[in-house]
This record gives sequence, structure tokens and C-alpha cells, in this order.
Amino acid sequence: MEKFKVVHYINQFFGQIGGEEMATHPPEKRSGPVGPGLGLTAQFKGEAEIVATIICGDGYYNENMDSAAAAIVEMVREEQPDVFVAGPAFNAGRYGVACGAICKAVKDALQIPVLTGMYEENPGVDMYGKEIYIVSTRDSAAGMRSALPVIGKLLLKLARGERIGASVEEGYFSQGIRVNFFEEKRGSTRAVEMLVKKLADEPFVTEYPMPSFDRVDPMPAIKDLSTANIAIVTSGGIVPHGNPDRIESSSASKYGEYSIEGVADLVVGEWETAHGGYDPTAANHDADCVVPVDVLRDMEQEGIIGKLNPYFYSTVGNGTAVASSKQFAAEMAQKLIEQNVSAVILTST
Repeated sequence: MEKFKVVHYINQFFGQIGGEEMATHPPEKRSGPVGPGLGLTAQFKGEAEIVATIICGDGYYNENMDSAAAAIVEMVREEQPDVFVAGPAFNAGRYGVACGAICKAVKDALQIPVLTGMYEENPGVDMYGKEIYIVSTRDSAAGMRSALPVIGKLLLKLARGERIGASVEEGYFSQGIRVNFFEEKRGSTRAVEMLVKKLADEPFVTEYPMPSFDRVDPMPAIKDLSTANIAIVTSGGIVPHGNPDRIESSSASKYGEYSIEGVADLVVGEWETAHGGYDPTAANHDADCVVPVDVLRDMEQEGIIGKLNPYFYSTVGNGTAVASSKQFAAEMAQKLIEQNVSAVILTST
């Protein structure tokens, strides 16, 4: 029997081209499987084969989405595959967005099945999860071994044109589609069973999950900046030289509190970034481009603001879980309140 033809998309890291320094690598196509494609091929058990792998830098794709998508779609079209797969991207934000975007572009242009894999907190899930199949994975490449069998199984079902089961059965994120089916137990029985489990503090799964919206009401505007105490908080990873708190370059488990009392400029050699999700060259040369101490000192001298808070707080946003970010924020907020801070400037990368 003729094998199903698969085209695989991966980023520069999994394509073994390089790390962040090669994030600007333009799209290229190679024959056969590369990197995780080798492990994915093993899941096909001879029923499908990766005929080509497309590699593109995360930075390049996200900065040139329209032209990159057009180029990649043509590369896929040349291979005339039966199915297209991207990633998995785990919790790498730019990679996830690229995987979701190119899957949608291929699906729309070539009308073939597509799928990818990501961690639940990857922004690509919110952006593309309703339009394409996205398999749920762990938050890092340590989950590759558990992700590939699920992706491989679903890919083969898509290639065969088989009916795709519910998200809880197949392992992909819910797309909000409801279908009728026959259940062995009537609804009242299932409801009572769930209630009993809930009362007994036992795990249960609702059949009608409700959306959860995290919204924060804005504070009133500051009426007089000239008396305000302004603090800086950043997810750009700015730390003293040597990263004394050992903040991780990705999936941070901590944040740092750093004194800038008497500091007018974050000079080169004394400050750097611990962030692993963007080119650190500019930030290492002048950390003020991420934490603008120099500009705020000028505003302080000119009387535009009352003062710059003597401490700033820093962590790495790259791949960091939302739950961790909320914990950091709660702790930082308490400290900022104790320091009588009027407002916070939150900087990114």
C-alpha cells in the first residue's frame, strides 16, 4: 500500500540550525524527516512518511508572517502531501504562533488536514485552537516522548479520513463543537455521581465546562505625576551582571528585586539580561532599553515625576507559566504597596 505523504514544519532550534542567534533564519526545505520528525516517523509504523521538512526561524516567521506563510505554503504545495504537521511547540510562544499560523495557512490554501501540538498556556492555542487540531503537550521538550504518539495517532486518522473523536478521547484542545451521542447512563445519574464525587473531594470532570475570564479593573488615573512614586517591573529579564539570583532563561521559577538607589544609568558590564527568548545584544549593551532608568531619572530631575522607586522587579516571561506569573505578581504587588508606589511601568522585551 502506498504511504501517506507528510510535510513537517519545525523551527531553527529543532531543525538543528541554532538557537536564538539563528531565529532570523528564512524558510528552507529539506528532504525527509529532521529532528523530532525522526521520532514522529516511528509512530507511523510504515503507514506514512515525512517527505519533506520545512525549517524557519521563529523570529523570521513572526516578523514576516505574510511573506513567510506564502513561501512555506508553496513549499508544501510542491510536495502534494496528504497531511501537514507542525511542531510540537510546547510552551515556546513565537514557535507556537508560527505553528498555528502556518497550519491555518496550509489548511486554507491547500485544503488538506493539518495539526500541531502545544502546551495549554502557549498563546498559539488561544489564537488557533478553534480552527485547527492542536494536541495538548507538556510545557517543554521533555514531553516530546509523550507528545509524539498522540500526534502520530491523530495524524494517521486525519490522513485516512476517519472520524475524529471528542477532544478528551483524541488528546487535542476542545474546539467548542458540540455533537449528539448516546450515553450509557442518563443525565440525572451522571449528575448525581459528579455531585457525590465533589462532596467527597474526589476528582471529577464536568460535561459542561464554563469559560474562565481573568479581568482586572483599571485603577483611577494619577492626577499629579509630579508627586508620584513610579516603579519599574519587567519580564525582560534585566539582572545585575552574573545573574546572582539564577533566574532561568525560560520557564522562570523566580524573580529578582534589585536596588537602583543612586543609579542614573544601567551601564554596560554591570547589568545584563537573563532572557532566552530574544536577541540579548542590545539589552546587554544598554539595559536601559528594557528598564528605562536613564529616562525616568531625567523625568525625576525635571519634576515630571515625584521620584523613581529605589527598587525594580525583574523576571523572564519566556515560557513562564501563567500560574507562576500570578504568584510573582501577588508578591511584587505587596512589596510595592509597602513602598508606597503610586504606579508601575511594566516593560517587556
